[in-house]
Amino acid sequence: MDIVVNEELKAYIDPLTPDEHAALERSLLAEGCRDALVLWGNVLVDGHNRYGICRRHGLPFQTVQNTRFQSLEDVQLWMIDQHLGRRSLSDYQRGVLALRKREIVSDRRARAAAAPAPAEAAPTQPAAAQDEGPPWDVSPPLDTREALARAARLRSSQVLQIEKIRKQAAPEVVAALKAGTISINAAAAVASLPAEEQVAAATAGKDELKQAARRARAPKRKSPDGSAETAPDASATPAPTAPGDEDSIPALRERVAALRAENQALREQVQGLQRQLLEQAAM
Repeated sequence: MDIVVNEELKAYIDPLTPDEHAALERSLLAEGCRDALVLWGNVLVDGHNRYGICRRHGLPFQTVQNTRFQSLEDVQLWMIDQHLGRRSLSDYQRGVLALRKREIVSDRRARAAAAPAPAEAAPTQPAAAQDEGPPWDVSPPLDTREALARAARLRSSQVLQIEKIRKQAAPEVVAALKAGTISINAAAAVASLPAEEQVAAATAGKDELKQAARRARAPKRKSPDGSAETAPDASATPAPTAPGDEDSIPALRERVAALRAENQALREQVQGLQRQLLEQAAM
């Protein structure tokens, strides 16, 4: 079979960093490709990096078909769910994936609501078969910020900040966030500035981004004519701060919350496995 690489699917999830890609390549060369690549027909769904490395070095690999997919949306939802369960993603990446899932689910539900109701017909198959539902389950609907936060293992405030970053941040600010140069909190603050100021700050580097975040957070004051006026430039007379990055405490709090959510998910998985073992032992 000729495997087809769909560039839209390949680009749907953030690519590996150079270090991550190099580590994966070393692992494949040392141990081989142990996990099967997932296909939808002849379209590659999961394993783009492994597929590229295996082809480059002539390494053998296995494939498996996922027969539940009926559309590209089904594939995208499956990809999102697979990556949301991985611990290597950053908080921002998990938030973006959860927001993408909400968009797909909302669009799908809107189309279903607008479609005319099918005429009722006499049952022609067993009741159990009629209750199977869609080939890819998209519930819960993620129609609240709290539901999004649970799906992404984030706080609701972080989801709000990520929404703001997606809508308002310049690509250069997003790139700095992905690189770990600034925190979600700081990026959301910088995103409220004019686009030209965002680009200039991101181009200048970490220190200027921190100054831009301070300016964005500074309270506004009224000028004599009643119009809004920005408070004095924080970079000119910086307020005393504790040693280190002023965003380190919010960033650490975000990380602690994510780790707690991850630990809870792992505990639930362990409990589920224990129940399965007990059920098998009782049989």
